Amino acid sequence: MVENTRIQIHLSSWLGILDSSMINQLLVGERFDLLQVNSHFANNKTYDIKNNRGQRLFFAEEKCNCFLRYLCGPQRPLTMTIYDNSGQDVIKMHKTLGCSCCWANYYLQKLKVIMPPGETIGYVYQLCHPFSPEFIIKDKNKEAIMIIRGPCTVFSYLNYLTFHILSLDEEMVIGKISNQMNTLMEGLNASDGKFGVQFPFDLDAKIKALILGASFLIDCMYFKLWC
Repeated sequence: MVENTRIQIHLSSWLGILDSSMINQLLVGERFDLLQVNSHFANNKTYDIKNNRGQRLFFAEEKCNCFLRYLCGPQRPLTMTIYDNSGQDVIKMHKTLGCSCCWANYYLQKLKVIMPPGETIGYVYQLCHPFSPEFIIKDKNKEAIMIIRGPCTVFSYLNYLTFHILSLDEEMVIGKISNQMNTLMEGLNASDGKFGVQFPFDLDAKIKALILGASFLIDCMYFKLWC
């Protein structure tokens, strides 16, 4: 009973923060330590997740086998856990081993997003598109919610990339995921983070969590060519 109460408190904290009318942007920055910088075998990657005023809301840790990180690169399987500032896990993201090639459609990248104590809130699937990277976000029943589309692949090796979050009919731009920090996060230095997420104030907190999961997947696949 005590454990269930503790989980519910932290879950309510996550939903409360992201449901806030003050949150429509998140900035994600990777932490670096001296051992990681000087070693070819990086430890688990850790990230700070901040609001547009630079205040840390959550932090995240990517767990991945070091051998698989260098053998498989962006295709590697991984588990990303997001914690609140008290250190309690509030979101888990599981990415399976996948392939980015459209000719291997069955093995395209996919991500599952879970809230404790094990509630699946949705999925992010890579779609097969001949010219530009494309993803679809689905709810826990695997019903499509929105689409994410990136720039044409001919430009995918540029330093600054923006992925637009679209309605299913592609008539409305809902938000964006970008590593152009100076345009996405006004008032914050680009060195403060790696990438940012922008969405409507009134978007459901669980959908915000799915978009955040998609941003980590996109970061792994596109914002750094070999992470």
